[in-house]
Amino acid sequence: MESFEEKLARVVKEDVAVVPYDPRWPEMFQQEKEHLLACLPPGLVGRIEHFGSTAVPGLAAKPIVDMLIEVTSLDETKRLVPPILEPQDYDYFWRPTWGDDTPPFYAWFIKRNAQGTRTHHLHLVEAHFEHWDRLLFRDYLIAHPDVAQEYGALKLRLAAAHANDRVAYTKAKTEFITRVTEMAKKHY
Repeated sequence: MESFEEKLARVVKEDVAVVPYDPRWPEMFQQEKEHLLACLPPGLVGRIEHFGSTAVPGLAAKPIVDMLIEVTSLDETKRLVPPILEPQDYDYFWRPTWGDDTPPFYAWFIKRNAQGTRTHHLHLVEAHFEHWDRLLFRDYLIAHPDVAQEYGALKLRLAAAHANDRVAYTKAKTEFITRVTEMAKKHY
């Protein structure tokens, strides 16, 4: 059985590929949302949102649907959800919000297709987590196609520079995301 350290080392070194927008992404989100609502414990899950680049029409993205899932209790999530999703071949991580070991922690799952390629990232957080600000970022990009285009160009450059280093790719986007999120908070 793969140790946590081995699993983590494997997933952070997977390819970073940014592709043109795929109009199937919203449908992939909806299908996974319906699946999760059918299999997760009633009363644990609240809203489920499609966020990230695949939620912005026309934006180039890694072909992975990001889902923000509100849970009533992370303790219950940690106890109840991995035994449901891991047997369905989701990779599970109890991960920090920032850095290597910075709380708050949350439940994160990677879903893959039959070929082993990532298709979804599930971010399970409570209602008060800052992750919900990512919806402001999403909405701002949808409302401002010029900013979305700038972000898409940045992601293409970073994917080329960090093709096998997901951590470096993500860190390199942080300044842009932070700046635009602050603009979105003022705008909305």
